[in-house]
Amino acid sequence: MSTRYPFTAVVGMDDLRLALLLNAVSPAVGGVLVRGEKGTAKSTAVRALADLLPEVAVVADCRFSCDPAAPDPGCPDGPHPAAAPDSRPARMVELPVGASEDRLVGSLDIERALADGVKSFEPGLLADAHRGILYVDEVNLLHDHLVDLMLDAAAMGASYVEREGVSVRHASRFLLVGTMNPEEGELRPQLLDRFGLTVEVAASRDPDQRVEVVRRRLAFDDDPAAFASRWAEDEEELRERVRRARELLPRVALGDTALRQIAATCAAFEVDGMRADIVMARTATALAAWAGRSEVVEEDVRRAALLALPHRRRRNPFDAPGLDEDTLDETLSRFGGEDEPDPDPDPGPPPGPGDDGGGGGVPPQGEGPAADGAAPDPSGTGPEAGGAPGPDGRQAPGGPGGGEQRPVPAADPFRARMFSVPGLGDGAAGRRSRARTEHGRTTGARRPRGGLTRLHLAATVQAAAPHQRARGRAGAGLVVRRDDLRQAVREGREGNLVLFAVDASGSMAARRRMGAVKGAVLSLLLDAYQRRDKVGLVTFRGRDAELALPPTSSVDAAAARLGSLPTGGRTPLAAGLLKARETLRVERLRDPARRPLLVVVTDGRATGAGDAFGSALRAARLLAAEGTASVVVDCESGYVRLGLAGTLAGELGGTAVTLDELRADSIAGLVRDVRTATTARRAA
Repeated sequence: MSTRYPFTAVVGMDDLRLALLLNAVSPAVGGVLVRGEKGTAKSTAVRALADLLPEVAVVADCRFSCDPAAPDPGCPDGPHPAAAPDSRPARMVELPVGASEDRLVGSLDIERALADGVKSFEPGLLADAHRGILYVDEVNLLHDHLVDLMLDAAAMGASYVEREGVSVRHASRFLLVGTMNPEEGELRPQLLDRFGLTVEVAASRDPDQRVEVVRRRLAFDDDPAAFASRWAEDEEELRERVRRARELLPRVALGDTALRQIAATCAAFEVDGMRADIVMARTATALAAWAGRSEVVEEDVRRAALLALPHRRRRNPFDAPGLDEDTLDETLSRFGGEDEPDPDPDPGPPPGPGDDGGGGGVPPQGEGPAADGAAPDPSGTGPEAGGAPGPDGRQAPGGPGGGEQRPVPAADPFRARMFSVPGLGDGAAGRRSRARTEHGRTTGARRPRGGLTRLHLAATVQAAAPHQRARGRAGAGLVVRRDDLRQAVREGREGNLVLFAVDASGSMAARRRMGAVKGAVLSLLLDAYQRRDKVGLVTFRGRDAELALPPTSSVDAAAARLGSLPTGGRTPLAAGLLKARETLRVERLRDPARRPLLVVVTDGRATGAGDAFGSALRAARLLAAEGTASVVVDCESGYVRLGLAGTLAGELGGTAVTLDELRADSIAGLVRDVRTATTARRAA
């Protein structure tokens, strides 16, 4: 076994270390979600925690780690006879992002179950993690159905495997830890709520602390065993403190005053549901035990709120997590008691050399897309800031829109109408377009390719029935061979790559109109987040186009880029379409199964040398020839409309919609129009 980096040697990140240790003291807290930029030692700290957990006593030869003092009565390996228990270190099990459902929950031998009536069960990672740690790196990239299974097991303390009437249940209680980089996408709010605590981490900006981080890491890489031995005494002291806190935990009193403060705090921050109240109560109790006290005090409640509430206050992916600490202090003071013992001045983990408390904490308020947009221009540019178009739809040079203008804040987002890619795909699970998936309604059957994951019982029986006499069937049971098994073919929904090509030129720079355009794109980004899409952003203005945001699962990153988008200059529409085409070509090589949807946001007016609009139409025909599904959001305004965006949509083989038609409560049948246009183009 390789030597792990010592937990006590981690520099800074006090909030992260405290959150992990509180869960080690009281696993009922519900786990930790660690959010932070790359390279901040998230995984190092989590893996180091396993060495601090006490050894566990297990029933000998039990694959499910039953406790000898209270074995699981429903254990698949039970019933367990009385015998001398074994002892082993607590396990840390890692769940890979690409794991299958069978690898997570375990698998049943369907052939033996049908033919012999035998429940042959192969345990999965949820069984291995029982009474230990289940660690998911990049949890935000894990498929939704795997996250649901994992969190259900964490909440119920048991895992259930159901396959065609055959079921197995086993205990599965573990400390759940997930790490993620928010730049790569967010978890759904209902899944965020299932993690007990959350911590934001960032690299320290203190040069001395960064030097200490590098020094320790280099020393560890040179000689891991020698480095670990230097920290062995600190590790043992911390391990003993965890043990003492566990013993004290049942005796910690949570008084009425603390309960009222918890309830008032959750109400003040308008947290949905009651899970936050329960998590705060358990966290405050664990904090008191960690500090060696037998009573919860106000400081415990305050620190519990900072760990348990920030991620539960997000209403959409563009909200920055965090709490207003002034509001928190005011609420605690109003509902606090008069006579409370003084809190322990240092309830956190003992700092190592060089620790100064950096690297963690609650992020500053006021961040996010709303903060990126500049205030309206006091000089005032009217609705004709883009200049008057010429007879061919080109922007007249020298108008007010010719120069760069400051970023315009986005209008409020709204619920957008759903667009989908025509046909049947095979992409990653999501909620946009039709696709063949492992989950969904059953539409047919086929022979399994590899291991059987979803049995089509009727098709299996139909395949086996003609051979019963030849196989010597004598009793009532059906004689099934492996060649008879049929895999169910299911249809569900997939996530797509939604690539936005946004016109940021002078013809789009009227401040009120550009604010509405950004609000519309923001609404489509919110829709992409809810449908589990990847998104990308191409902008074009001046002389060229640029890939402002390479395709990513982080829609809040796209929203931030959109908020800071400057406007002004010429309209290189053809360059924008060609840049979008090149981006989609590269993404097809990286992820061939993920189908794209191109959303072009423009008024259709093109400027440049020669026939600029004709060049744009030729670029559109190239995209159409490659089968790219597309939608053109027509941003043209004013009394005189040239209809250039509609012409562009026709060449793309897509459909044109106005800003008003993007709203979900506007003209019905828009999705059908997108599908019909693409189908007609392919038929032609």
